[in-house]
Amino acid sequence: MTEAQSQLMANKVKRETQHAWQAYKQFAWGHDAVKPLSRTPHDWYGTSLLMTPVDALDTFLIMGLKKEAKEAQDLIVSKLNFDQDIYVQNFEITIRLLGGLLSAYQITKDQRLLNLAEDLGQRLLPVFETPTGLPYTHVNLKTGQVRGNVSNPAETGTLLLEFGMLSKLSNKPIYFQKAKKALVATYERRSSIGLVGARINVETGEWADQNSHIGGGIDSYYEYIYKCWRLFGDADCKAMWDTSIDSVNRYLGDEVDSGYWYGRANMQSGARTASRYGALDAFMPALLVLSGDVDRAKRLQDSGLKMWRIHGIEPESLDYKTMTVTSASYHLRPEIIESAYYLYRTTGDAKYRLMGKEFFEDFVKYCRSEAGYAALKDVRSKEKDDSMESFLFAETFKYYYLLFAPKSALDFDKVTFNTEAHPLQIK
Repeated sequence: MTEAQSQLMANKVKRETQHAWQAYKQFAWGHDAVKPLSRTPHDWYGTSLLMTPVDALDTFLIMGLKKEAKEAQDLIVSKLNFDQDIYVQNFEITIRLLGGLLSAYQITKDQRLLNLAEDLGQRLLPVFETPTGLPYTHVNLKTGQVRGNVSNPAETGTLLLEFGMLSKLSNKPIYFQKAKKALVATYERRSSIGLVGARINVETGEWADQNSHIGGGIDSYYEYIYKCWRLFGDADCKAMWDTSIDSVNRYLGDEVDSGYWYGRANMQSGARTASRYGALDAFMPALLVLSGDVDRAKRLQDSGLKMWRIHGIEPESLDYKTMTVTSASYHLRPEIIESAYYLYRTTGDAKYRLMGKEFFEDFVKYCRSEAGYAALKDVRSKEKDDSMESFLFAETFKYYYLLFAPKSALDFDKVTFNTEAHPLQIK
């Protein structure tokens, strides 16, 4: 793929981003998201937290979409209000809203965005008030009441980039301290062979599910252990990463006839419990690249490409031994594109841009609708679902664009992406 061809692809991505934003503007302005088939607005908690505009803003800024960026920014600073009597999921609100506000503030230097981030961070702090330091899953933004005592490593361990950055920008150490304590408390409860389970009680610290994997519910825990080291230079995180990745590769890595994958195992014994891999697991090549294990990343991404090609778009999960779909939906997920971007950025191999071109053309072919983009209920039938999550803007479009755009579009070495692809920077 020549640079000229790649630039054409980048421009296509921008146009499709504008198409999806136009649907949000027309049918869901001021709400969290648009439902693309019914063309109706959707709010996560019955009242809007402007999920799509906050998730989209830094993507527009990176793409140079000045009109769209101004629309999103003006809406956020005039309408976003966290003083609401609603219980929210700490993890999702942190990665989408706190991450999005901090990233957009760093790019725009609009103090109002940082003020919103500080207000939100303060309202989320009560989740950490547990005997273990592991956070509750939900908090009421107005009252500070908490609930949800059974969580998972992703929710307990995917907070440090955002809370840590809030500490750096507000000069208030408490956010970093609370989030790091939660991350360390998760790590300290790993098994004797170095694995974590799927569900944990935040009040007792006891595992409620001892199944270990790198998929949803655990995935970004590993991501943040390494990225905490990359963003903050935290040596504790580097040590935790070195220990953890050795165990993950040893017990979860799986070489079978269809390729190299990460499966599932019992956290105590390491015994294989399932040969399942899916769209969320596909973040792992990017993390392996970032940490220097490029060869393993290449092999895993090749497996992900096979997963995509079975039905022309990736399923939520498959059994990689039989290469049959175990969960057939497609939620417009970004992880496999993220990994293609990291691999291209590191190796310079045009193979990964060509891979991204294949992904993008299938994505447009099967998911584009008159009003934005629709998830798929089933990748086999290609039946659409009435859902267009905000991460389409924050992650999927952003990673497609960065894969095809010139390297000057974003200085990769100066940013660390949170798990929602919001780039955070420390000079």
